[in-house]
Amino acid sequence: MAADSSFDVVSKVDRQEVDNAINQAAKEISQRYDFRGTGAGVSWSGDRVVLVASSEERVAAALDVLQTKLIRRGVSLKAIDLGDVRQSGKEHRQEGSLKEGLSTEDAKKIAKIVRDEGPKGVKTQVTGDELRVSAKSRDDLQAVIALLKGADLDVALQFTNYR
Repeated sequence: MAADSSFDVVSKVDRQEVDNAINQAAKEISQRYDFRGTGAGVSWSGDRVVLVASSEERVAAALDVLQTKLIRRGVSLKAIDLGDVRQSGKEHRQEGSLKEGLSTEDAKKIAKIVRDEGPKGVKTQVTGDELRVSAKSRDDLQAVIALLKGADLDVALQFTNYR
């Protein structure tokens, strides 16, 4: 009897790619004419991404540059959880953190989507911060991957260990 095929649904971020995107965005911001004299910048502060500028509009423009660099490097924008723009003296700041791993609620939500809308005979199992999906047919697994890619979830999903 053939064994079940399976894959894992995970939410991981390549920190090196994020670091490269931040460095590229910081370089572009330092060189662009429209950012001159605004004190705009992008940097790491511990595990947080920090956007700084003299006005809220400049922070939004710096965020646009960072998002462009992240997309170009293949990092999903859902992987960064941005806070609100706060004013601190003459400086406006926006901080964001990287979201890694599936929370229990997100894993349950994904499992419910697979159970309700996916092919019959597909099983899900939550293990830590990932979700294992298994089925007898590889075609069913491909259908689940297509279903999850089309679903409107607020987490960046990757599919690993496809066997």
